Amino acid sequence: MDLNKITNDPVTILMVDDEQSNLLLMEEALAGLGTLISTTDPLDALSLAFEHQPQITILDVDMPNMNGHELCRHLLNNPHTANTSVMFVTSHTETSVEHASLSCAAVDFITKPIDLNLCRLRVNNQLQLRLKSDALAVAKKEMQDLLAQIPVFVSYWSLDWQLRFCNDYSGDWFGFSCLDKQSQALSALMPDKLVKDIEMHCQSSSDIEFRYEDKQSVARRFYHIHVTRRTENNTPIGYLLTAVDITHIIKAKQALREEKEWLKVTLDSIGDAVIATDIEERITFMNPISERMTGWSFSDAKGLSIEQVMNLSDATTGHKSISPIHMALKEKRTVAMALNCQLTSLSGQTYRVEDSAAPIRDAKGNVIGAIIVFHDVSETVAMSVKMSHLANHDPLTDLPNRVLLHDRITNNIRVAQTQHHRVAMFLIDIDNFKYINDAQGHHVGDLLIKQIAQRLLQFCLPGYTLARAGGDEFVILIDNIHHVGLVDSMATEVLLAIQKPFQIENREIKVTASMGVSLFPDDANSEEKLLRYADTAMYRAKQQGKNHHCFFSQELESELLNRHQIELLLRHALEENALEVHLQPQYELPSGKLCSCEALVRLRDPLSKKLISPIEFIPIAEDCGLINQLGHQVLEKSCTMAKQLLVEGYPMRIAVNVAAKQFTNSHFVQEVQQTLASLNLPSEYLELEVTESALMNDFMETQAMLTKLKSLGISIAIDDFGTGYSSLSYLKSFPIDILKVDRSFVSDMTKDNQSLNIVKTIIHLAQSLDLHIIAEGIETQEEKEMLHQLGCQMGQGYWYSKPVPFDEFKQLLRNTAKK
Repeated sequence: MDLNKITNDPVTILMVDDEQSNLLLMEEALAGLGTLISTTDPLDALSLAFEHQPQITILDVDMPNMNGHELCRHLLNNPHTANTSVMFVTSHTETSVEHASLSCAAVDFITKPIDLNLCRLRVNNQLQLRLKSDALAVAKKEMQDLLAQIPVFVSYWSLDWQLRFCNDYSGDWFGFSCLDKQSQALSALMPDKLVKDIEMHCQSSSDIEFRYEDKQSVARRFYHIHVTRRTENNTPIGYLLTAVDITHIIKAKQALREEKEWLKVTLDSIGDAVIATDIEERITFMNPISERMTGWSFSDAKGLSIEQVMNLSDATTGHKSISPIHMALKEKRTVAMALNCQLTSLSGQTYRVEDSAAPIRDAKGNVIGAIIVFHDVSETVAMSVKMSHLANHDPLTDLPNRVLLHDRITNNIRVAQTQHHRVAMFLIDIDNFKYINDAQGHHVGDLLIKQIAQRLLQFCLPGYTLARAGGDEFVILIDNIHHVGLVDSMATEVLLAIQKPFQIENREIKVTASMGVSLFPDDANSEEKLLRYADTAMYRAKQQGKNHHCFFSQELESELLNRHQIELLLRHALEENALEVHLQPQYELPSGKLCSCEALVRLRDPLSKKLISPIEFIPIAEDCGLINQLGHQVLEKSCTMAKQLLVEGYPMRIAVNVAAKQFTNSHFVQEVQQTLASLNLPSEYLELEVTESALMNDFMETQAMLTKLKSLGISIAIDDFGTGYSSLSYLKSFPIDILKVDRSFVSDMTKDNQSLNIVKTIIHLAQSLDLHIIAEGIETQEEKEMLHQLGCQMGQGYWYSKPVPFDEFKQLLRNTAKK
């Protein structure tokens, strides 16, 4: 048998004999049983045992300095070496020597001369016993650890109720630990009341269950006690006693009873009339106020139809009104009655009442009845109710607003936690709604919002919450979700419903929407996170092209945190005027002369000193409303550099990029003019670069603004030409000086004929309109030469130089001047 297979640890055997020849014989006999360690020195054996922790230790009885019996006692009395099985080997044949050896707790005795086969068999047997014993001890320990973790008190007792085992090692259950209470009596360990209960029940049955209340603990605790008589071959051998802490259940039931009583007292004492019915509209409850107002006692009205007891009519026309209970049960929603509702009592007395009815649902959400609350109202009370509704509903759509949405989310999460199901949140944002408002007016926008709300209401099943979160945002809250896959289908259905055309004032309007989806508890464990994560997912759906939905993920959250960190860095840089402006030189292609440059903004992390790409922080600046401030600082820094170059004898035009939102700033021209004036910088040293899309936001305003800038003497360049609208009309209408060929066309023109033809067309167009042309992103000699051959005048790119700090740029100028 391979002993090492019994345990994961290697087997070690320590042999101690003052005769080396005996050690050699034993090594021959025991070869292959494990790792053999031997020594002729008993004192050395103590340190070897401490170091190697042998499973078997074989000792000679007669040895100098310390005999085998003394060495055995040393080993077994030391807790660090006691876990070994000792065998003696000796030439003594006296029975007294064998008795002395076994009395030292040795497990076996081998006589000399050593029989190799017999020695091997004896040691092998002890090894197997030892290793199986170790495995049994480990299994026992694992079973004890497992039992200690379960939330049930488990104990074994003898027939005379002496403790044999329990899984309470910390004394949390009944105040005693099993570690030091073995064999103690039940009466000495358990509370007297529990002992008496056990003895009483055990007299009548062998398998008993009862509830026990521990009044001695600081906080009253309740247990479900279960005692089973243990038998072996139909002979009783003891008892299994288990206890389950049911305190939370008892207290929950008690709280429920108290709540029911509290509700009854409340309903009986409130100033409102309350009537409840079953699903057949038969009365099941009336409080005293409802008895007084209807003229019916509950005992007489119980089981009657609500229509018989509540005689409702329109106070103006006298026409009979449908009971709100009937509508609430039919439509499975809360129903409010008009303010002019009138109740006529059994005696003929009339009351102007205001009331609302709501369905009553069981734990599964099934409607099992309805309840109506009503009261005699004055004008002040009626107005108060109306104001309350307005405070919780959107005035345009009459949908729940954020205030009511907060309550619905809180309630849904509470129910989901109790019933262990999911809650899904859809955050819906109408794509490009601002353009509809701007182009067709806010009146049309409001009508569209109302129609979208009505269409979404058609999608919502009973139990869903549809709210208007503000502006063009809606929230759908869906409870009782059991399969996440259904959420994806629902989201798709909602977006498809929104895509269908809307008819508004004889016009057909089509819109799309972007949706973010978050789930409780999969994604979020609170209302705030559920909303925030849905917003994060919706933002990603917008980024990915709109008109689809996106589920929240932790990757999105990390991206959001990174975006937030960049926003903080950007705000700090703007406050401290710490943005960096690097310059990328622009060269004349025919001569290779450095003739101008482009200013490119850079954001540096003050801790890591690393530069953050503009691709990351420019969109954040636009979204956070910081782009005007950023653009102004870049303009000032760029003009300051141009002025310094001019003073140092390097007159150089610097191109500054202008964001689309800067063009919507009515003070932009004034800011440019003031910046030039404050530095006394001639305007010919400033070039403003704008994108095609920025020019097309508002044609007339853009034309006026460009004309004013041009009148100052500033050059105007169209950046990334060919990637936007590419309308020839604006080239004719706007005072443009320069076209910049986008880097994507430049990089592809050497391997793509279509890109090459586009570059040719742009260059030819610029030449025909007498415009300068600059190619961006030149990275190879081949690109530079091809552009030169096509007639391109200027270029920039990494082939020449990457954007560099101002000091490095000045050094480039000096080097160029020397050449």
